[in-house]
Amino acid sequence: MSTFPLRVGTPDGLLYEGDVARVVCRTISGDLAILPGHCNYCTALGMGEAHIVLEDGTRRNAACIGGMLSMMNGVCRVLATTWEWEEDIDAERAEAAKHRAEQALANGGLTDKEYRIAEAKLQRALVRLSVKRIKNKKPSTNSEKSYRRRLF
Repeated sequence: MSTFPLRVGTPDGLLYEGDVARVVCRTISGDLAILPGHCNYCTALGMGEAHIVLEDGTRRNAACIGGMLSMMNGVCRVLATTWEWEEDIDAERAEAAKHRAEQALANGGLTDKEYRIAEAKLQRALVRLSVKRIKNKKPSTNSEKSYRRRLF
C-alpha cells in the first residue's frame, strides 16, 4: 500500500507523526481526502469528523475542529485548533455540553453573540459524539440525526 508522511499537531503539541495511506478531513468547503501523490494544496479546516488510514489498513477516527491542512511536496501537515482521537473523547462530558447548549438555545433571550457561541458549543459537542459513536452508526438524538444529515 502506498503511503505518505503525515504530521498532526495542535497548539498543545504533536499528536501524530508517521506514514499513512489516507487522511480525510472536513474543510470549510466540504470533505477532503488526501491520498499518496496528491498535488500541493493548502486549505482551512472546518468542524467535523476526520480519520486517517494507516499503512496496515487500520482506521483512526478523530474530531477535528478548525485549523489548516497543507500537502506540500508529498508531506501532509495538519495544524488543528482541536484534534481529539476517538479514544480520548469523553462521551459523558460531550453529552453534558450538548445538553447545556441545547438548554441555552431553548431558553432564548440570548444576544446574537451568545446565540452564536451556544450554537458553536452544540456543534462541537455533536461532532465529538458523532466520532465517539461512529462504530455504532446509530445517532441517539434528534440533534445528532439533524447534524449527521448536514454532514452528508
